[in-house]
Parts: sequence; C-alpha cells; structure tokens
Amino acid sequence: MQSTDHKTKQYLMTEGPIHQRVLRYAIPVFIGYLFQQLYNTADALIVGNLVGRNALAAVTSTGSIVYLAVGTFTGFSMGAGIVIARYIGAEDSEKTSQTVHTAVAMGLFFSVLFTALGVLFSPVILRAMGTPEDVFADAALYLKIYFAGCTGLVMYNIFVGILQASGDSTHPLYYLITSSAINVVLDITLIGVFHMGVDGAALATIVSQGIAALLVMIRLLRQSGDIRISFRKIGFHWRRLREIVLFGLPTAVQNTVIDFSNVLIQSYINSFSAAAMAGIGAYAKVEGFAFLPVTAFSMAMATFISQNIGAQKLDRVKEGIRFGLLCSVAAVEVVGIIMFLFAPQLVAAFNQDPNVIAYGVLRGRVCSLFFCLLGFSHVSAAVFRGLGKPMVPMLVMLICWCAVRVLVLMTIGQIYHNILLACWIYPITWGMSTVVDLVYLGHVRKKGYAL
Repeated sequence: MQSTDHKTKQYLMTEGPIHQRVLRYAIPVFIGYLFQQLYNTADALIVGNLVGRNALAAVTSTGSIVYLAVGTFTGFSMGAGIVIARYIGAEDSEKTSQTVHTAVAMGLFFSVLFTALGVLFSPVILRAMGTPEDVFADAALYLKIYFAGCTGLVMYNIFVGILQASGDSTHPLYYLITSSAINVVLDITLIGVFHMGVDGAALATIVSQGIAALLVMIRLLRQSGDIRISFRKIGFHWRRLREIVLFGLPTAVQNTVIDFSNVLIQSYINSFSAAAMAGIGAYAKVEGFAFLPVTAFSMAMATFISQNIGAQKLDRVKEGIRFGLLCSVAAVEVVGIIMFLFAPQLVAAFNQDPNVIAYGVLRGRVCSLFFCLLGFSHVSAAVFRGLGKPMVPMLVMLICWCAVRVLVLMTIGQIYHNILLACWIYPITWGMSTVVDLVYLGHVRKKGYAL
C-alpha cells in the first residue's frame, strides 16, 4: 500500500537541500530540549536554594537511577522511530500505521512495568548505592513519586518519537515549552508557597510530563494519514514488533548497561560527602545543556538517514552524515568552552556552599573541553543506528563506556580513593569510543554504506 498524506509529506527529509532539512529538524529539537532541560534544572535550582544542600543532593543524585530505567525504554523508542521513518520514506502507509500502533502498545507496557518496579525497588537501589542517611529519605520519596507518575514521561517519548520519525520536530517544541512553563510555575508554587520539599519537585515534574504527553496524543489523534493514532488499532503487530526489537534492543541494552555503570560511579561519588553529591549533581544539570546539540543532531541524523534509506537515496545519506557530524562536534565544543570559563558561576547558581561549588567546578573543568569527543561518539551512534547497524554502537559503548569504567572503579578506584577518578573516567572513555567510531566509519565508507 503506497501512500503518504500531505501533512506527512511536508516534513519528509528525502527531498530538498540536505543542510536545510537537517537544520530544520535539529533546531526545533534543540530548542525543545533546551526548555526540557530548563524545567529539569528548575527542580534542582529551586530545591537547592529554598530547601537546602541535602535536598539538592537527593534530587540530583537520583538522576542515574531514573536514566537507568528510562534508558531501557528509550532504546526501544528509538528503534520504533527508525522503523517508522523507513516506512515513511518508502511511502508504505499500512506498515507505517502498524508500527505506530505497536509502538503505542509497547509504551503502555513499559509504563506499567516502570511504575511497579520503580516504586518497589527505588529504596533498595538507593541503599545499594550507599546513599548517606541524611539524604536517603528525601531521595527515596522523590523517586517513589517520580516513578508513580512515570506514565506521562514514557508515553510522551513514544508520541513525540512518532511525530519526529515523520520529520516533524516543530510541534514537539510547542509541547515542551508549555510543559516547561507549567513545571516551573508548579515548582515555585509547591515549594516556595506551600513549603513542600522534594515531594513538591517530583509532583511538579510528573504533572508537567503528563500534560505534555496529553498534548502530543491529541495531536496524533487528530492527525490525518499514516501516523494517526486510533485507539481501536492499538496492539502488537508481531512483525512490526520484531523489527522494533531488532533495531531497539541493542540500543536498550547499551543504554541500560551504560546507565548502570553511571549508577556505580554515583555510588563512588556518594562515598565522599553530601557536598560532593550536590556539587557534581549540580554540574551534571549544567552539563545537560551541553548535551542538547548532540541530542538534536543525533535525532536528526537517525531520522534523515532512515527516511532516505527507505527511499533508496544513498547519496543524500552520505552527504547528510558528513554535515551532521561536523555541525554537532563544532556546536558542542563551543558550549564546552563556555562551561569551562563560567563553571564557578554556573554551579553557584544551585547552591552557595563553597564545598558544593568546589566539587562542581572540579568536575566541570575536567570534562568540558572534551565535549567534542562526547558529541562525536553519540552522533556516530545515531548514524550507525540509522544505517541499520545498531549492534556497532552497542558494542563500542558497552566496552568503552561500561566495561572500562566498571573495571577502573573496581581496581584503581579501590586503591586510589579520589574524586578526580570519578571526573576523568568520562573524557578518557569518550576518547576511546571516538577512536573506534572513526575506524568503523572509515570501514563503512569504503563499503559504500552498504546495508
């Protein structure tokens, strides 16, 4: 069945100037995730300034656990996006619709799974991470509320992934701006006016995420053509599910294991003090902004490559890869230089404690100038997934970003108990993966991007 409706066609990346198509996709993604990062940061800023250092440590140190859970799901979400984009590029309406509704069913399944596991096992994981007693109660409360309302986060990512697979990155921007504003207003109201603590920050987050998911769902219900959602069609189409798993499972495994290694690193940080947890956690919020251009170009590359492979336009694929890699590396390095120069001011915005600032600046000054390596690694991973080779970034990151990090912590970390180790372990492993990615990109280029 070959058809693509007009609303879908206007976002197709298989026609027109390549640079324009990639940037038209990437810029709204960047702006949208900028607002998302702002509302994530608002939790930490408001908690750190209005509640205190221990509450800031609780909110920021739980990030690795949240990413561990969500990373599993986002891998399958990315897989669904690649399959949808390929069928859109091939103008196969029936398979596009089947994949869309399978993705929604998958999102509902993960919503139930993460809610149950998150609420039940968050305290256990926090104990295993060695979370200090003066932080534990707040951290456990924040995570229980967060996971109790994680359906909004999961379904938002599914719905937005469907829109973005069609090339539409503009409407998700509107929804993120709306939810970001709601989150900030709720943070100020619940914490500043009603004097709630981390529970107020968690409630603000899940309510704003739920509203964002609802807005995107309404858009897809009203959408005409291939990516329109119909409640009666939601269910697992097993062939489409198999394709989603084929593309998504390697990324899910990659995300899960890497995020697990980050949990171990957070456990190492927890062994120092609440000030170290708060300072490095505050810096991690700032570092999230540096990751935005990487995210934008990664998503643009995965969609661009998938649509053009579906349309059998391999020359566009080659040119798009070159442009995406160069732009992402340049953009993220500029951000890294800015963060290196202004690290003290950026960390101090979260908390004025000199020890908190010192730990955050230490991490920032070690990592920020190496953001070019981080950017290249992530966008290369998106390129490989778009080319139909999801096992490559999985293996590269499992070895370089997981196995090496865990090995270092279990050996050198046991002998050399120094916070510098938790800082330098990131740029070193970014560099390792960059070298491997460069070698494999050269290999793929010689093969003519054969799939």
